[in-house]
This record gives sequence, structure tokens and C-alpha cells, in this order.
Amino acid sequence: MRLASIFQRITGGSDVRFQAYDGSTAGPTAASVSIDIKTPEALSYLASAPGELGLARAYVTGHLEILGDVHAGLAQLSEFSLRELPVLQRLELLRFLGRIRFSHKVSPPPQETRLHGLRHSKARDSQAIAHHYDVSNQFYAWILGPSMAYTCAVYPSLESTLEEAQFAKHDLVARKLGLKPGMKLLDVGCGWGGMVMHAAREYGVRAIGVTLSRNQAEWAQKAIVEAGLSDLAEVRHLDYRDVRETGFDAVSSIGLTEHIGKAKLPAYFSSLYRKLKPGGRLLNHCITRPNNKERALSGPFIDRYVFPDGELVGPGHLVSLMHDTGFEVRHEENIREHYALTLAAWSRNLDEHWDEAVEDVGEARARVWRLYLAASRLGFERNNIQLHQVLGVKLDGTTSHMPLRPDWLS
Repeated sequence: MRLASIFQRITGGSDVRFQAYDGSTAGPTAASVSIDIKTPEALSYLASAPGELGLARAYVTGHLEILGDVHAGLAQLSEFSLRELPVLQRLELLRFLGRIRFSHKVSPPPQETRLHGLRHSKARDSQAIAHHYDVSNQFYAWILGPSMAYTCAVYPSLESTLEEAQFAKHDLVARKLGLKPGMKLLDVGCGWGGMVMHAAREYGVRAIGVTLSRNQAEWAQKAIVEAGLSDLAEVRHLDYRDVRETGFDAVSSIGLTEHIGKAKLPAYFSSLYRKLKPGGRLLNHCITRPNNKERALSGPFIDRYVFPDGELVGPGHLVSLMHDTGFEVRHEENIREHYALTLAAWSRNLDEHWDEAVEDVGEARARVWRLYLAASRLGFERNNIQLHQVLGVKLDGTTSHMPLRPDWLS
């Protein structure tokens, strides 16, 4: 059984080079992507956890290597299907994999996480955020660039840089919220404070950001001081549910909803509604499913390696919940193509700083991120996931204080 040829057939990888530990090769020698099944353990991982989890374990541990464009290689591996093999060859392969799994037993790598406690309790949410964000601020800086913005950018054009697109994203949020000097903004799940500092610097707004990541809060507070914005901007290491102030003119939630959990979303929107004064606006920016029919839970790779307890719902579900909470939804848009562009830029940044990233966080974790960025980009390109911005207003009686037509589209 020549492994490389088998892999080429079951993935349909006509433009990819395959090579395997048994010395077999398949595919064009000049291919821009090469997939190397380096050890029997790679097959054991694939056999013991079929699908994305087995592939992730094999790649993270280095038993399977993708040389060249990881995004292109992953696109081929995602088509993995034994149905492409004749029945007898399929049975032979399954018996072979069974023997490999028995003779080369493998365990999940330590980068996998299993959280403890009640799902989406404050304590467990803190564990989940710490797992993902409290890695290394420098590591994130290599990936995200100077903006330290870890959410979908908005590209004015295909020629725009990542920094230009992140500025455009923050400014789009600010204009949708109608920010003006003297207003008060609450930014929940504020990350490294990008929106908070943008609102203060560009609009003269008093902005408070909260994050469950201590690393983020400390970095953001230092950046605020260095930017001379301490009189307007503040970032706290705090759960959004523990913010005591109310009467905000606007609330921005950029990339937090994914962490809340479907069952907790009604309470989440109710909490943000109470924070606003009449006429105040909420901009909710988050990753969604493409419809309301799919399960909310993330796949096993994302759940165990990247965003533990993350849950995605459809855009219609979010809009309905906002309406049921009391918001009047005034605008909605899907910008999923922008996230594919953003992820491509982050992947390039990681590749450019690969050696430093490995030295900082270790090769296995760096591999998790390389795989995660490529897989997420593929998801947005294939419309498996989307990115929606939903703008709602807390009515002042029956008055919305909204412009007759959107004034943020120019």
C-alpha cells in the first residue's frame, strides 16, 4: 500500500505533492504545496480521531507537515473522504489504519484544553479567555501588527494595508454609534484597547473598556498612558457583567458575543440594554453561523485548541434576540469577505515572524495558530461562517435619534 498515492486519491489533491514515511510520493514535483505524512503516529492520530481533530493533532505534534501554503494544503486535506476509494481498497486501508492505531498509540498533545466548572459561569469564562489570550502580548503583536486589533478589519479596497483596514473598522463602528465629543462609550471584550483608544483619540469620547484577560488590560493601560489618553480612556480587567456604571451613550461589542454562549445571550443583551441611556446605540460585531439551523457549539479543534466554549449562532437569531430585549435594530451587514482578508494578513505576519514566535511560545502552539488562521480563512471563504455587524438603538420613548438614512456609508 503506497500511502502517498492513497492520500492523493482520497483528497483529490491534483495540485499538491504528497510524500510519506514509507518512501512513497505522489503528485507533481513542482507543486507549491507538499504534504508529508512523516510517521506512523500521523496515521494513528487520523485513525483515532477522524476529521479535523485527528488532523489537528497530527499537525500540531509535527507528525504531519504541510510545506508551503498551509491554507492551500488545508483546502486539500479538508476534502478527505474514503468514499473516493474502491470498496476493497477502502477496507484494506481501514484494516491498515486499525493496525497502526493499535501498534502506535498516541495521546492528545498538551496544547488541548479541557475547562472545569459550569459552562459560561464567570469562573469558567475566565479560564477560557486566559487559555486563548494570556499567552504573550509579543506573540500577538507579531500576528496582529501595530494596531493590536484581534477582530475582523474592514478593507476600503483590496490594496489597503491591514493597519488601514483596522483603522477603518474602528472608525466604522464609531460612526455607526454616532460618537461625538463628550459622549460615554462602553467597549465590552475590549481586547488590547483599540476601539477605546480610537474613540478617545478621534472622537473625544470618554471610553471604558473591559476584558477578562489580565495581559490585555495591562498592555492596554500602558498604551493609553503612552498615547496621552488617560483623561479619556480606561481599560479594566473586569467581566462585563460587573461594570457598575450606566447611562452610556453607546456600547460596542466587537468579538465578544462568540464567547457568551447561546443560552446566555438573552441575559447578555439585557445587560447591555440596561447600560445605555434612552437613545443610546449598541453595535454588536461577531462571527456567526450562515443560518439559524446549525448547532451553536464550535468544532472540536476550535473548542479544544483555540476558543474553549465558543458558540456561534445565526444572524437571524441575534437580530431576534436584540428586538426581544427592547432594541430597535436599525442596520445589519455581513462582512465575511473582510475577515478572510484579515486572516490572510495575520497568517503572513505569523510566517514572517515564525522563528520569533516559536522561540516565544513553542513550536506546538505556533502550529496551532498557523492551522487556526488558515482554517478560519477557509471557513469564511466557503461561507461556513460569517461576520455580522448589527446596530440597535434603545428608543427614547418612540424616538430613535437615528438619521433618516445611514450617515456612515460614505
